[in-house]
Amino acid sequence: MKQQLLEKLTEKQDRIVAIRRFLHAHPELSFQEENTAAYITYFYKGKDCDVRTNVGGHGVVVTIDSGKPGRTLAIRADFDALPIQEETGLPFASENPGVMHACGHDGHTAYMLILAETLIEMKDQLRGKIVVLHQPAEETPPGGAIAMIRDGCLDGVDEVLGIHVMSTMPTGEIAYREGPIQTGRASFKVKITGRGGHGSSPHMANDAIVAASEFVVALQTIISRRLNPFDVGSITIGSFDGKGSFNVIKDAVTLEGDVRAMTEATRTLIEKEIRRILDGLAAMFGVTYDLNYENDYPVLVNDVALTEFVSKTLQETAIAEITEITRCEPQPPSEDFAYYAQERPSCFFYVGAMPANGVFYPHHHPKFDINEASLLIAAKAMGAIVADYTAK
Repeated sequence: MKQQLLEKLTEKQDRIVAIRRFLHAHPELSFQEENTAAYITYFYKGKDCDVRTNVGGHGVVVTIDSGKPGRTLAIRADFDALPIQEETGLPFASENPGVMHACGHDGHTAYMLILAETLIEMKDQLRGKIVVLHQPAEETPPGGAIAMIRDGCLDGVDEVLGIHVMSTMPTGEIAYREGPIQTGRASFKVKITGRGGHGSSPHMANDAIVAASEFVVALQTIISRRLNPFDVGSITIGSFDGKGSFNVIKDAVTLEGDVRAMTEATRTLIEKEIRRILDGLAAMFGVTYDLNYENDYPVLVNDVALTEFVSKTLQETAIAEITEITRCEPQPPSEDFAYYAQERPSCFFYVGAMPANGVFYPHHHPKFDINEASLLIAAKAMGAIVADYTAK
């Protein structure tokens, strides 16, 4: 069954690419999630599967039931775009100014649609059920996964798999890792208020910019002096809104920051220390503060046994397009797939998608692009795992 599945996917490679290019040219479908959901739902029209729409908002859940006893495996693909002006110059570049697929989710949707179609065609050779999770809003905290879970997308599901294409990895390479593999994330916004005044008379004011600048510097001592040197964490101030006139002392400034950590304990410690520093800042400078702190995506933890199964399957399956299978280091970004992994044993792994000329841009860059050969690799890798999983 597995070999037949791989052959069918090879025959459909051009369709995978065509779907990806259509979605890439029309990212408004994904940016306005209800439109992509409608596109996905229409794709399954007339196919022998159960389609549930409006799951957790605009999610689409497709169930492929073999009619035979067995386990239930969920496979997830996200479909949102980003508010970025595309600069790739591709012939199928975004037709909507200020919106583009800059993270590969168009490719995720394309490979998953064709893989699901092929599994439906071969459902009489499967056992158990395959649940396809077409998930919106991965890029928008708190993410689409948590809403879909609350709406029952994992009901009856035993385990969950996900793939992300990576422009920074050579095409043909697949990477995996058991245990913690992507950081947990938090974000915060803090307004620090002092007392405004004239630049010539600082003694009659209380400069919020000075206090806020001290806060920015002090934050880094959390990483260097509060975390165990063997732990991983980062704090970034991405926005410092102190704009004003050159001779006016600001009465208030607003800062926004990003926090990453590889354990929930570290994420909790960083939040505690940020609050402690702000309390000290208020006492030291005589300012006040208003903090909005949001813990959004948890640390993504791959199940050890399921990840070993994924690795073993891929290593034992003769997929010509896969040139290397590696155990990678943990990855710095965060992913709302982590919510699935909190609920069910899960494995999230990576498919290399570096352009053939070796010139690549990171995810979320205006010139981001992928090697479309990676889409067939993703379909075959996931398909091979599904075939072996349903044969157990």
